[in-house]
Amino acid sequence: GLLLWPLVRQGAGGAGSVSTAEAVRLINREKGVLVDVSEPSEFAASHAAGARNVPFGQVEGSKDIPTNKQLPILLMCPSGARAGRAAGLLRKAGFEKAVAVAGGTKAWSEAQLPMAKADTASA
Repeated sequence: GLLLWPLVRQGAGGAGSVSTAEAVRLINREKGVLVDVSEPSEFAASHAAGARNVPFGQVEGSKDIPTNKQLPILLMCPSGARAGRAAGLLRKAGFEKAVAVAGGTKAWSEAQLPMAKADTASA
């Protein structure tokens, strides 16, 4: 029961961060949008498959963030630190379901979830 407590606590308030498993559930069941706030060079090196790249400095006012504020916005970066700050910014802007993916792309990769590298042909 104690292992589930952080998930229950985070899920109830909609704040903070979610595990990689919860992130996948939100993507699959609630049309969650995965947004990587890494710098373009970090994103090009490795990112979660299907993630949009919106560098941290461009999160506020970005056209790549969905306009539907009811959608879960799952933020990532290599470690999760910038993603947590970005989630806070988006929640202040009215995105109630903006959360960071705990552990960032490192945790995503360790969970053996799909990763991608930027396609140099389209860059």
